[in-house]
Amino acid sequence: MGTHVITGAGSGIGAAVARRLAERGDELWLWARDAGRARELEEQFPGAHTLVGDLAEPERLSWALGHQSPPERIDSLLHIAGVVELGEVGELTPKIWNALLAANLVAPAELTRLLLPQLRAARGHVVFVNSGAGLSAHPLWSAYAASKHGLKALADSLRGEEAGHGVRVTTVYPGRTATPMQEKVHQQEGKEYDPERWMTADSVASTVLAALDLPRGTLVTDLSVRPAG
Repeated sequence: MGTHVITGAGSGIGAAVARRLAERGDELWLWARDAGRARELEEQFPGAHTLVGDLAEPERLSWALGHQSPPERIDSLLHIAGVVELGEVGELTPKIWNALLAANLVAPAELTRLLLPQLRAARGHVVFVNSGAGLSAHPLWSAYAASKHGLKALADSLRGEEAGHGVRVTTVYPGRTATPMQEKVHQQEGKEYDPERWMTADSVASTVLAALDLPRGTLVTDLSVRPAG
């Protein structure tokens, strides 16, 4: 049985991953932005533990974690939470840029830093659920894609730095997936949302678990998954 810290477990891909791990009896530590959200996650996933801290304010995560008791060993840290805002470069304000970079890049970096001792103790695995936007950027996607390109750089650097400690690092790049975030994206694009066109969150969860379950000494560094159609 593994011990997993998961961000973004409340919906979409994060919820699918958490559900699959819970079904096989693993120990879950779910990250919540506040105490109310923590209670919701505990109801959604009976038996799970919660940790509280606002990923929108990464500079406060050290203080928040210092007032809690995370597990002593962590087999995997799964960065799945994220936020999205679309817009042309000529329209995006510093407030939007800073919000996306804080939640999508700085918070994962800081949370990884804070939990590295427990990951090293378990020779654990850090998984960044990135996005196809982490590999290429299209019109309207500059701020989101920049945060995800940065997340790829974070993962690549971390992989080299932590190899000597036995910590594995994998990035998964999902294409469009039928989640609440995807519905918001369609609204911002002015397009009709048809979830049947896109991958299910559970199919991406299968990809994440496949990376986690590789035998020790084996590593998938980067894994892209796309809708078959």
